[in-house]
Amino acid sequence: MKAIYIGLLALVLGSCQPTTPAEPQVKMVQYEALQEIIDQRDDRLYVVNFWATWCKPCIEELPDFMAVNSAYEDDKKFKMILVSLDRPKDFETVMKPFLSAHQIVTDVYLLDDNKRMNTWIPAFDPRWSGAIPATFLYKNGEKRVFVEQSLSKSELEALIKTHL
Repeated sequence: MKAIYIGLLALVLGSCQPTTPAEPQVKMVQYEALQEIIDQRDDRLYVVNFWATWCKPCIEELPDFMAVNSAYEDDKKFKMILVSLDRPKDFETVMKPFLSAHQIVTDVYLLDDNKRMNTWIPAFDPRWSGAIPATFLYKNGEKRVFVEQSLSKSELEALIKTHL
């Protein structure tokens, strides 16, 4: 009987360990694969933010994006995606440690297609100069918003509320 109590106590204490935030899904993709990911007809609002670890304004806005993502994490009609323009060779050594250190817990894609940027940048929006940060909102395969600058938490929330 004593062994049962010890076993139950170990089980209870083991289940009380602090949980770590979910690891983001990190994948290297080409433009066409990224387009398929956001071109869904599922009545979900996709917030797609282009950024890089070397971009100071991008890094400065990430905490606001993560706060907004956290506020909507249980909303099945919302999905945030971060698209990194870091160099593919820095995927393991720079990008993944950066995501962990900054507690990025949304899906992250490394766009491994920078040689064709003159094709995919205007495909996202002809007005996009290629500067980052740049944020797009898509719903049912239709681009609803394009912003080529940093967004504050309140600005991002206002855009989401308008289109969600």
